[in-house]
Amino acid sequence: MSRTVYVNGAYLPEEEATVSIFDRSFLMADGVYEVTSVLGGKLIDFDGHLARLERSLNELDIPKPEAFDSLLEIHRELVVRNDITDGMIYLQVSRGSAGDRDFVFPDPEVVKPTLVLFTQSKPGLAESPVAQKGIKVISIEDVRWGRRDIKTVQLLYPSMGKMMAKKAGADDAWMIEDGFVTEGTSNNAYIVQGNKIITRALSNDILHGITRAAVLRFAREAQMEVEERSFTIDEAKAADEAFITSASTFVMPVVEIDGVTLGDGTPGSVAPRLREIYLEESRKAAI
Repeated sequence: MSRTVYVNGAYLPEEEATVSIFDRSFLMADGVYEVTSVLGGKLIDFDGHLARLERSLNELDIPKPEAFDSLLEIHRELVVRNDITDGMIYLQVSRGSAGDRDFVFPDPEVVKPTLVLFTQSKPGLAESPVAQKGIKVISIEDVRWGRRDIKTVQLLYPSMGKMMAKKAGADDAWMIEDGFVTEGTSNNAYIVQGNKIITRALSNDILHGITRAAVLRFAREAQMEVEERSFTIDEAKAADEAFITSASTFVMPVVEIDGVTLGDGTPGSVAPRLREIYLEESRKAAI
């Protein structure tokens, strides 16, 4: 059965959806995106994703699409039309198409942004068996551009990182810059020492994760100690626990780094508890 997608104001069967070959997201990676999870037919952390989308657009001087104020309605309509119980909604905004290729930004009064949304059905998303056993990561050099706080569609190196991990028999990669872990290929990274949760502080070096913000808030409310600072890959290998967070994995334990087993090789107590809290509280607040 064909999905219904959204392109520039129209709901269309995916086979009929098109974007210009001159769209700047295609030619220049000149666009931003968000991914919102759906659990039980409701949107998780939608307000946070919308706020970050607005920030990303502002940072790149991309005008808001005309339908910006209707994005909640559009998300909900796609959930209904595609009968999504558990899954994700991908949203992308590009600077649009000026009808040719040029490095110079087109006149925003003439060229309007391109807005695309589509769904991905993921039954049992919150009950992933992977969360019960944890994942393995490798470390790779971080060679991305300097504005990782903007959620752009420049995802080639993260994609390469995931392929490096796959080739090494691992599940994902953590990126290293100046000896310190920045983040995962598509997630924020954490270690646990004793009962202290350690994660890199917000800056232009990492994505300001929406799930990250919620998880750290819940951790503090649960009287867990949180320290926002940089940590090395060697420190991570010696940690009691490690985990990642993202909109699609929620809280996911890490049990091996560069072939070094953490603890007894199974998820510890902190990450699973945070996952439980996050899912419980997020379901309550879902819209």
